[in-house]
Parts: sequence; C-alpha cells; structure tokens
Amino acid sequence: MTRSAMAFAHGRGIVDRAEARGVEIVLLPGDRLALDLPEDPRRAYAAAKSTLAVVVAPPSKRRLQPIAPSADWRVDLAEGCPAHCSYCYLAGSLKGPPITRAYANLDEILDGLPDYLGRGTITSRSRDRAQEGTTFEASCYTDPLALEPLTGSLSAAIARFGTWEAPVQLRFTTKFADVAPLIGIDHQRRTRMRASINPRLFARFEGGTSPVADRLSALGRMAEAGYPIGLTIAPIIAAEGWRQAYGELLADAGAVLEGVPGLDLTVELITHRFTAGSRAVLDSWYPGSSLDMSGTHRVTKRTKFGTEKQVYDAATMRDLRDFFEAGIATALPSARILYWT
Repeated sequence: MTRSAMAFAHGRGIVDRAEARGVEIVLLPGDRLALDLPEDPRRAYAAAKSTLAVVVAPPSKRRLQPIAPSADWRVDLAEGCPAHCSYCYLAGSLKGPPITRAYANLDEILDGLPDYLGRGTITSRSRDRAQEGTTFEASCYTDPLALEPLTGSLSAAIARFGTWEAPVQLRFTTKFADVAPLIGIDHQRRTRMRASINPRLFARFEGGTSPVADRLSALGRMAEAGYPIGLTIAPIIAAEGWRQAYGELLADAGAVLEGVPGLDLTVELITHRFTAGSRAVLDSWYPGSSLDMSGTHRVTKRTKFGTEKQVYDAATMRDLRDFFEAGIATALPSARILYWT
C-alpha cells in the first residue's frame, strides 16, 4: 500500500479485505514502489506476479483511450494480472516487473466517465452496435475478476453503472470463475461479462486460471442473473488438432447456455499474435513453453502505431474464420459475432 492510496476509502477497504484473508500487507512510507525483488530473473518474476500494489491512478491514467475493436473507451480499474498465461498480451506492454497495480481512487476514475458519453466510435456511433451505447472496457490491462476478492473494484463499478441512467455498458472479460459477489448486484443490464476461453488442448498455456468448464458455468450463472454475456475466444491457436478442440469447446458452451431465458450473447474472436518484444519477454517468463511463436504460417503486420506483429498468414486466417463462423452458427445460433481479428 502506498501512502497516498491510504487516503482513499476504497484503498482502505482493500486493506480491510486483505487483512481479513490473512494477506501480508506492507504500508510504504511514500508512493515509490521500491520492491526488494530477488536477483534471479525467475524468482524475481514469481515474486512480482504474487505482489499486488495499491496505488493512486494519476490524471494521465484517468484520461481514457479508445480500445478498438472491443469498446469505445478503456477504463482501468487496475493494471497487471496474477495469472500465468504463456501467450500473455500484457508482456511487452506494461513496463517493469509484472506486479499488479490496483487503483485506490476508484471513485475519481468512475466520476470522470460521463465526460466520454456518446463520444466513442466503436459502439456509440456504430450502426451495428449502437444498441450497446457508449462502452467502457475494464479488462484491457487486467483481469478484474481475478482481483475482486481483494479489491471489490469490479462490484463497485457494476453497481455504479447500474445507477447510471444513460445508454452505457461496462464490459469485462475474465479467465476466472468466482462470480458470487456479482450475482446480486442491481446491474440493470449495463454490464456485459465475457468468459475468455480456450479448449482443454491448450489449457497448459493458461497457468493459474480457473478451468474452462468453471468459467462457462460462471458465465451461465451470470446470464441467469440477467447480465448480458459473451465469449472471448482468445487467443485462437492454429496448432495440431485445433479443429476438433475448438469444435468441442463451442459445443460445451452451447450446452451450458442452452435454454437460458433472455440470453444476450456476443462472441469475440481473436487470433494469436505477438511482437518481437513480447516474444522475448514471454521466453524469459516461460522458458521451454511449447507455444509456437516461430514464423511458421505467419506474416508481419504493421500496426497503426508503427510497430510490427506476427499474425497468421491469409490462408490460415481464412480457414480459422470459416470454421468459427460456421461452428458458432451451429452451436450458438443466437450469438452475435462482434469482430474477428
């Protein structure tokens, strides 16, 4: 806990939750995160991954950025994630040791959101997705459900959106399954939970997360509680056996969600990609991983920020997209595919 974080009621609430669970708490004399990490890189990584720093989001972090193709705006309740995914999208994006930072000034963050109402370009001005209103993505740089037992930030955000009388939607995606704190919140259908899923064939790449069957079960519980829901199938990995594996995954999702009344289901399809920088970080975090990050069936794509990433080649992309569009139509006929990337 930084000194400034303790000045906020939400920050003190995180301390209370941590103390109730027997979590070791270090109260820092200032706001600098001077972590005494081991010199060995592997041990330093493990120590950082098991550390939650409660800090204050500065004004620069509270100025929202567009987050295409998911939502109009990215709103960060935290940065970093305690999971151990060997394809982690955060690798190379967040600088320094991979500790997780939760924000104590949650009310300040949420109080600033009305300034962005109707100003986005992904949903609020989109003909195809206008019914979603102005959308705010809370899981760009974190998995908020993973942190919820300690932070309570996701519950507070959902409750705030529930009282916001406007065409808005809070969105989050998760690889975790403890949705019990969220079930009873008066959400007014202004929050969409998405389960991030991959087949059992690739479970070895998602260390420290909830089993996919548990994630789907949690998604079903949220749908029964009236939440709009979604599936984030990511990253789609074109490794040997992918057709059967993803076919079984879609069938499992269909079986869980069949018969849910008033089901509002979306699907987001994200293929595996990486940059040279993220591959180097991931190789240092997970040496010996069997995840293929070679150049096989890959092409280089330049982003709008001038960086380069490795994506599947056109033939592989076409095979994957055709498979998923047909498979979703069969297993999840009521689902809307929001985007393919």
